Amino acid sequence: QVHVAESGGGSVQAGGSLRLSCIVSGRFTRINTIEWHRQAPGKQRELVASIGSGGSTNYAESVKGRFIISRDNAKNTVYLQMNSLKPEDTAVYYCNADWWFRDVYGTDSVGRDWGQGTTVTVSS
Repeated sequence: QVHVAESGGGSVQAGGSLRLSCIVSGRFTRINTIEWHRQAPGKQRELVASIGSGGSTNYAESVKGRFIISRDNAKNTVYLQMNSLKPEDTAVYYCNADWWFRDVYGTDSVGRDWGQGTTVTVSS
């Protein structure tokens, strides 16, 4: 069982900053890629940023140069530093973690789990 929990959302004025956290807990051998997605009201969920186990990153064009994704493997935590926020960044932000687990018998299992989301509201 793997649990993903986001935190750090809130309300901020345009131009402000927020840092979101995504903590992964439970039974796993390794966490691979972790992604941040967001879903604005009336829109489809979209990928915002991702980070691989080795630290490689990818960003949506709309957030490049403003958002920074990072991870602390010792804490099983990924951060999304959001700067120069715009009203169009308003959304519920979700984290998902791709994980792998090997039990004592050598049996592998894999999965991807989502958190419940954290709301970011940017006012103009």
